Amino acid sequence: MRLVDVGGRLVEVHVRESARARRIRAVYRPGSPPELVVPCGASERVVDRALRTHAEWIGRQVARERPPVLGLDFGAISESQGRRAARRMIAETAEREARRLDVAYARITIRDTRSRWGSCSSTGTLSFTWRLVLAPRDVLDYVVVHELCHLRHHDHSSRFWAVVERARPTYRAEKAWLDAHGWELLAYRPAD
Repeated sequence: MRLVDVGGRLVEVHVRESARARRIRAVYRPGSPPELVVPCGASERVVDRALRTHAEWIGRQVARERPPVLGLDFGAISESQGRRAARRMIAETAEREARRLDVAYARITIRDTRSRWGSCSSTGTLSFTWRLVLAPRDVLDYVVVHELCHLRHHDHSSRFWAVVERARPTYRAEKAWLDAHGWELLAYRPAD
């Protein structure tokens, strides 16, 4: 951790070396300290210069941070418990909704993704983050329906959204919930 002065406020920034990093980049995930990813062996001078370069951007991200409202009890469930519960709940919804939508998926995988709630491959594999079990059930169901609709339209065209709306008329509220609170699910630290 390094302390960075951002407009008179000291902010903790985690500096992480990465063998895959070819350049320096700043990363911010709500609920976690800002991170500076540097190539292995980067000198202190290079790290200090990068922190100064990225300080304004880091400051803007931290200033936009909202206080958590969901009251998630960190460590209440482990990742393995979350994965089991997610597999059960998602499979249940996928089976029911696939029949209703008259689509077929190949399989379901459960991951710990940080950039998307779910995805649908061109081969029909549906992937979801286990963290959806921390959301209200209607939000989890919406994400599953969203991915099933990609079996009809593998894009986010107006035709795709029309299929989503017919399948899930309440999707806008569920999508808005994810937009507002999803960062708290991603910030959750499991017991494992």
